[in-house]
Amino acid sequence: MADLRQRQSILIADDVPENIELLAAILEDEYAIKVAPNGEKALKIAYSDAPPDLILLDVMMPGLSGHEVCRRLKANPDRQHIPVIFVTAMCSVEDERLGLEIGAVDYITKPISPPVVKARVRTHLALYDQTRELERMVAQRTRELLTSRQQIIQRLGRAAEFKDNETGNHVIRMAHASRLIAEVAGLGDKAQEILQLAAPMHDIGKIGIPDHILLKPGKLDCSEWNLMKQHPLMGADIIGKHDDELLQTAHTIALTHHERWDGSGYPYGLRGTAIPLVGRIVAIADVFDALLSVRPYKPALPLEVALDYMYGQSGSHFDPQLIPAFKKALPEILKIHQTYADDKTQPPAYPA
Repeated sequence: MADLRQRQSILIADDVPENIELLAAILEDEYAIKVAPNGEKALKIAYSDAPPDLILLDVMMPGLSGHEVCRRLKANPDRQHIPVIFVTAMCSVEDERLGLEIGAVDYITKPISPPVVKARVRTHLALYDQTRELERMVAQRTRELLTSRQQIIQRLGRAAEFKDNETGNHVIRMAHASRLIAEVAGLGDKAQEILQLAAPMHDIGKIGIPDHILLKPGKLDCSEWNLMKQHPLMGADIIGKHDDELLQTAHTIALTHHERWDGSGYPYGLRGTAIPLVGRIVAIADVFDALLSVRPYKPALPLEVALDYMYGQSGSHFDPQLIPAFKKALPEILKIHQTYADDKTQPPAYPA
């Protein structure tokens, strides 16, 4: 019965047809063979959607030498792990040292010995398979840990929000809105993702504010307001300082999202670009969503009134360079607000 498993593939690159034929005859019973008569063709095959599992590479070829082919492969993050074995008549110790230094895993000298070729190929394919499996397991575990960490961050953010918003959907909406604004503002995909994941922690410091202040239906007195203004510091202290980029961003957002462009915010009264960009973005997303939401001290504002406030605060509360990005992202932000509405019977109207 034929072996239905997909066979591993070997690329043989050599400018002498007889050398290719000899190596292919040795290996073709066990492996799928690909051939390249020069370095350019070898790279084209290696960079294809179906790269080889191992490359047998001659050194002395016209055009691109085997050494240059190997250097280019090892400089390519997507192909650098493919094992390369030099098969060459260049047999000095210095030749072998150079080949191994530029990234080859082994060095076979001509004239070749079929048992040696088979043994070396089998050994390095086994090592390659082990490496790929280990990388797969590490990547899977990393994804699992990242997912768990993201869920913990989101849950902590919602725990704080439940103190004055019984659904906790505010943190979901403002996190999505923050990413949408960041996207329009030109932040890269990774920065957008980290911002969205970190944003739900912005008000974690509310955990440290007494309920009689946080849930007070009327205006806070001076002492109450001074205590309320401590929650960014409390949040930053709860998150702590970390080397991890996600937690660094969460710390920065918690500490700076109540700063204002004109310097009238808190806790430090930072002004303009002294406020970190993530803090400036979250400030817009947080305030806009809060304006449209019911709180113990206020009703939800109509969309038109909320937008008048947002645009009117450009250059005072908000970064004037980010308000156009907010305006461009607004249709998508309103869709998020409708999807995660606290009261889905009263979604905000879309602007004409």
